[in-house]
Amino acid sequence: MELVIVLLVGLGLGLVGGWLFGRASRPGETGVDAQVLEARHAALISQVRHDEAVVRAEVEQQLAAAQASVQGLREQLVLAQDQHRQTVEAHRQETRQREAATQTESKVLEKLAPVAAQLKDMQQKVLDLEKQRSEQHGDLAAQIRATRQSAEQSKMAAETLSAALRNNSVRGAYGELQLKTLVESAGLLNRIDYSVQESISADSGARRPDMVIKLPGRKQVAIDSKVPFSAFIDSFREDISEAERKTLQTQHAKQVRGHVDALAGKEYWTGLPVSPEYTIAFIPSEAILNTALDADPTLLEYAFSRGIVLATPVNLWATLKTVALTWKQEDLAENAQELVDLGRELYKRLGKLSDHVSKLGRSIETTVRAYNDFAGSLEGRVLVTARKLDGIDEARMLGEVKQIEGDTRRLTASEFTALEETGIARPEIDFEQVGLPGVADDDERTA
Repeated sequence: MELVIVLLVGLGLGLVGGWLFGRASRPGETGVDAQVLEARHAALISQVRHDEAVVRAEVEQQLAAAQASVQGLREQLVLAQDQHRQTVEAHRQETRQREAATQTESKVLEKLAPVAAQLKDMQQKVLDLEKQRSEQHGDLAAQIRATRQSAEQSKMAAETLSAALRNNSVRGAYGELQLKTLVESAGLLNRIDYSVQESISADSGARRPDMVIKLPGRKQVAIDSKVPFSAFIDSFREDISEAERKTLQTQHAKQVRGHVDALAGKEYWTGLPVSPEYTIAFIPSEAILNTALDADPTLLEYAFSRGIVLATPVNLWATLKTVALTWKQEDLAENAQELVDLGRELYKRLGKLSDHVSKLGRSIETTVRAYNDFAGSLEGRVLVTARKLDGIDEARMLGEVKQIEGDTRRLTASEFTALEETGIARPEIDFEQVGLPGVADDDERTA
């Protein structure tokens, strides 16, 4: 590169010198021109040297840059060679590892062949389970749709029921039906343990309670199954605010209080023969009473003071079950009394039978004695005389007549011998007086 620069500078100096020499050799030029030319030549040489210095500096810079680039390329080449060697070595190492891994994998695969078979079976089972899950998901989706439809139908039915229960007659029929079901589940029988829609004459006029429960001892209790709960139903609407719900619940409590006043004014107990001075107001739902009591905590005491008992299905069923148990105990007591009466009558008849047995024993003893007398007379007198007739063979014609040696067995039980030993005659009882008609006649026929 330096040789090229020197050649270029020499070429430039040669051209300038040739040009100056040509100008100097031209005819007609003066010495002044020669000086000017020399000055110009000096200036030109100075310029050429300056340019040469500039060019040399640039060339040196470029040369330094080129040398730096060459050094960088050499370093990169060394680095690339190192990386190549490392890559080749890594490739060889990877190849050796791959070969070793291949051998190991082949051994592992041989050992894992049963596991692979089991995994295949498991995969098939998973596929089957997934198929079943899909089928079950489809069934579940169908059931959810059916449940949604059922919920919609239930909602429509609830709305229909809510609309129907707003009618007083429908509410009354609903309460009467639920009350009848509750009474029957407690074990009471219609027209025996209770009556429905029985007309009575109370102090307040002719009344007709929904049900009259009959208790032992001709006692009775009236039950009314009508209760207002239209405000209670309205309080569960979703399109009302909490304040409106509180207002409806308060209104519901007032309606129940008004029903207590109306029911107390009827005074059902005054029209029953024997009845406690209260009437049971049947409320067909626990929530109806609880909502009213939450809105008016004094409602229960107020109802008691007016002779009204607010009863829900739970406590009323317990009361009715107690009534059914009372009737059962009453029946058992009546049966026990009847058994006692029958036992006494049987004991009396056994006494009469002992008399007959005694008479029969005495008769049998008399018959045995008469037979023995007959047998003795026959053997001692009749047969002795008969054997003398015509020399008849007694062994062949007449046998021996035996007497009866045993006695009749006497009754030794205290029930049969007490009256005979004391000598007291059996008392005569008027059975018609104790309420058992026909017994005396049977005894006379037996006698």
